Amino acid sequence: MRISFYPGCSLEGMAKDYFHAIDAVFEAMDIDLVEIEDWSCCGATAAHSLSEAMSVILPARNLAAAEKMGLDIVAPCANCFNRLRFSQQIIKKKVFDIPWHVTGDIQVHDMTRFLAESSMIKSIKKRVLKPLTGLKVVCYYGCQMVRPPKITGYTDYENPQTLDRIAAAAGAEVIDWSYKSTCCGASIGIGRKDIGESLTMRILQKAQQAGAEAIVVSCPLCQSNLDIIQKDRSDRRTPVFYFAELLRLSFIAHGDPKWFKMHFTDPVPLLKAKGLL
Repeated sequence: MRISFYPGCSLEGMAKDYFHAIDAVFEAMDIDLVEIEDWSCCGATAAHSLSEAMSVILPARNLAAAEKMGLDIVAPCANCFNRLRFSQQIIKKKVFDIPWHVTGDIQVHDMTRFLAESSMIKSIKKRVLKPLTGLKVVCYYGCQMVRPPKITGYTDYENPQTLDRIAAAAGAEVIDWSYKSTCCGASIGIGRKDIGESLTMRILQKAQQAGAEAIVVSCPLCQSNLDIIQKDRSDRRTPVFYFAELLRLSFIAHGDPKWFKMHFTDPVPLLKAKGLL
């Protein structure tokens, strides 16, 4: 199976650990991720607030490249996924002149929804060598992956299930909670640190109150917000995993602590306590 892969800017920098985990997981699942040639920034997070035309044209360049390859797209970043889907809809309405040949007809998949299909869940379960037994997690989706539903296509945007299904397939104990799609503040912390910290801390506190030992995410910005804010805390800390990191851990008999060296909230003690490293 082949599908085009739009990594987005974050996976080249702050979320490089996410990229390595994705690469390992898809290789293990015999899915050929074909990186879009000469891909460029999709404009997240600021383009749509500065220029509506550029918010469509920037993602359109990547859509055009994928269409030329003849492959659907899978995007691991929630914001990138959202901007690509938005661009597709506006392209079909012919609101702006796009400087590339692009129809907007290929499928753009959020990576978690792609892997949460029944056939993929079966494939995941077949490849689990070390189930994440005893690891209690909550899944945090944020808002960009699931909203607005007219763009994302999510019908269960108030209670999404894709991450839950993936984490459960890897053997983790998934705890239901009420904050899975509550905004973490995104980049508001740049201008209003107080607001950003308030939103993020509330999510961490609610995860802990639900009984979670860790949080599972797919968005690099969500992961960064929830992870970094804990770096100077001396009290209870909650590791924040990318879903692909947990899949990689469950697929391989002997995990490597070095996989998690980019985390501010060190997950290694928890994983060792659970016998997963």
